[in-house]
Amino acid sequence: MSDLLYLVHRLPYPPNKGDKVRSFNLLKHLAARHRIFLATFVDDPDDEQYLDQVRRYCADVCALRLDPRWAKLRSLNGLLGDEALTLRYYRDARLAHWVERMLEHHPIEAAIVFSSAMAQYVESVPRLPLLVDFVDVDSAKWTQYAPNHRWPMSWIYRREGKKLLAYERELALRADRAFFVTDNETELFRKLAPECAIRTETMGNGVDAEFFTPDPARASPFDAGDTPIVFTGAMDYWPNIDAVRWFVEAMLPTLLERHPALRFYIVGRSPSPEVLALAGEKVVVTGTVPDVRPYLQHAAVVVAPLRVARGLQNKILEAMAMARPVVAAASCVAAIQTTPGEDIVPAEEPAAYITAIGDLLESPARAADMGAAGRRCVLARYSWEAHMGVIDRYLDPATRNREATS
Repeated sequence: MSDLLYLVHRLPYPPNKGDKVRSFNLLKHLAARHRIFLATFVDDPDDEQYLDQVRRYCADVCALRLDPRWAKLRSLNGLLGDEALTLRYYRDARLAHWVERMLEHHPIEAAIVFSSAMAQYVESVPRLPLLVDFVDVDSAKWTQYAPNHRWPMSWIYRREGKKLLAYERELALRADRAFFVTDNETELFRKLAPECAIRTETMGNGVDAEFFTPDPARASPFDAGDTPIVFTGAMDYWPNIDAVRWFVEAMLPTLLERHPALRFYIVGRSPSPEVLALAGEKVVVTGTVPDVRPYLQHAAVVVAPLRVARGLQNKILEAMAMARPVVAAASCVAAIQTTPGEDIVPAEEPAAYITAIGDLLESPARAADMGAAGRRCVLARYSWEAHMGVIDRYLDPATRNREATS
């Protein structure tokens, strides 16, 4: 059992959004084998109630409050310099001091960084083995945002993409190993940073299929007579905001012509003003719900019309685990080991979404078969333990020594 430093940009609990699902399952995996010293930020005051649960997995925890509004203002100072704004957003002298104390007083054998910005706390520590879970190529995400926004945000996003990629490349060269959530993300980074290719590999996502399982006794949250179409996700996240706005504007009116009982449910925490503005007779914005499973289990169809998406989407795996038919962006489906059309339906343009959703609504037997096939896919290929196990070989001192001399 080794002492490990685990640096995470957001408290890895509760596992109620994509990055926290992954960071929590990685914490759980590591804690079963090592003593964990966790450094993280709490960017949602509601999450402070879970600190004791996180401490159960750790030898020590430094969890500092981070106000996103002030962090954004602080990060803008980076425009006067030459570094990525993301680094200033997560920079805190108190956390840096805590990390220094842990390194001084404990025999830390390696640092695991979740999200590249957290590497700034250990990047100058000599001879400390470093494993980085990039998850996605975040620099590409910022670059992808730019065309969808007006100046000056378009310029800021392009600048962030360029500066963050430079940092990601430097970090990957410094790291003993760099991980990405899908083969597509790994290959994208290798193309953007060919000098780092030998140090990168895929460590996929999983899903807790025991938790996300259909239960005949689970009551429906929907009104009688509704035909519910469901989207789940953190609703202050711009790709999710864009997805639901696009669905409401480009697809929902046509679907309602054929299926007047249809109602679109947007299920997720912190809905932005743009999302709240969508609410109406045929669009329900739930905000935070105590349990997302009833909404998934009783959905007629689950949709994920993401036009800006990176990596493997947990929301899709969770819906598949709940045995529901899913219609999702083709780019998201490509990241999953599925049989398109059998386990899940990929789509790109509004017409394809409308056709696929309409066909599933008009053929309940096909929808049920697809849901069952999706759950079988998850059970066969997406256990967390199997995917998180990829990191173990790089935490074995013998393995590290062999690779260092090879």
